[in-house]
Amino acid sequence: MENKSRRSFLKKSVVTAGVFTIVPRFVLGRGFIAPSDKINIGVIGLGKQGNILSDRFIQNTQAQIIAGSDVWESKREAFQSNIHNWYSKNRGISDYKGLKTYLDYKELIDQKEVDAIIVATPDHWHAIQAVDVMDAGKDLYCEKPMTLTIDGGKKMVAAAKKNNSVVQIGSMQRSWDRFKKAKDLVSSGKLGEITKVLVNVGDPAVAYNLPAETIPSGLDWNKWCGPAPLIDYNELVAPPIVKTYPKWRDYKETGGGILADWGAHMFDIAQWCLDMDHTGPIKYIPPSDSKAVRGLRMFYANGIEMVHEDFGRKWAVRFIGTEGILDVSRGFLETNPTTILSSNPEVDTHKLYSKQWNHYQDWISAIKTRNQPICPVEIGHRSATVCNIANIAYELGQELNWDPEHESFINNDDANGMMKRKPRKF
Repeated sequence: MENKSRRSFLKKSVVTAGVFTIVPRFVLGRGFIAPSDKINIGVIGLGKQGNILSDRFIQNTQAQIIAGSDVWESKREAFQSNIHNWYSKNRGISDYKGLKTYLDYKELIDQKEVDAIIVATPDHWHAIQAVDVMDAGKDLYCEKPMTLTIDGGKKMVAAAKKNNSVVQIGSMQRSWDRFKKAKDLVSSGKLGEITKVLVNVGDPAVAYNLPAETIPSGLDWNKWCGPAPLIDYNELVAPPIVKTYPKWRDYKETGGGILADWGAHMFDIAQWCLDMDHTGPIKYIPPSDSKAVRGLRMFYANGIEMVHEDFGRKWAVRFIGTEGILDVSRGFLETNPTTILSSNPEVDTHKLYSKQWNHYQDWISAIKTRNQPICPVEIGHRSATVCNIANIAYELGQELNWDPEHESFINNDDANGMMKRKPRKF
């Protein structure tokens, strides 16, 4: 009976060329992977990053976007129009009626035909929405930084394990050839023994301080704030039309500052290259100046020191070894001496390792094979934890001792109390 029902569904779902087809994978049966099996994707958060990610996935012939959710009515309408127009123009799908949009993200999650979901909302929403996605049996792509709190990350890790979810975190630098080469060089021992790592990213989060403005029509501001405090609306935080990245990232109510926003990229690279993906620093020493936004020192159990420091190369990482130094960012990969990187010092390393391997295809492939992607939830959690502890250290101005195994601070009730936040009822 089950096979007959499945065949009947598939027969009704197969349509002529040029018409959009939605065949959810649950109909095909768990573990059934066919060459034509498309992953049906929903997107939660239709702002700047949500649209950037949508642009990546609509170009993937192994996936199709069929749903979106946002608290802005105008963004839902724009998303629906953009996706429809792209499929019509580039895939010849003239009868694309499959895409639906929702104000409440839970309605999207409830759609059985959705296989996998992208969470691209502000950071304060990530953990709650991600756990809901996984508990509904969907696979997950979650933007970085993965969570705003350490407790939120632990809950995501537990949900992924419970539900056997395939989770990719958006620390996509791990899929770039330049950073993979940096990983190879550090792991090879060509720098000698690594003694120190410098990481330059932005400032820690600050308390929200923007003046109140009139809430635009078509925006459910209460839902936008959600579990965070009900802060005053300001266009800089949630602009109707997004031209640059909104500033909700700067404020601790909704983000982790640029320290966490870019730290989820650059501290992540440090963790990866040092083979610390399943642990992290055990000691955090903030600068003596309580107003300082650089200078936090972190120490791993093996003695390697990592410092949040501006070493004059914008957002980048510097590995200092007994035999040489390696600097890496999105714009360069350089070593001193140059022979560590290449026997030919004239090689243009800006171009040589600039290829960006497809982080997004990696997730789609992992969904089909049920293997781990390059940046799974456990790794995203450890990198986010470094950022979250860094913010706590700057705010408390105290030396913190961290137990990576039990994921708690040693003899510090104040710091342990900052590992979680009580969500607002809304």
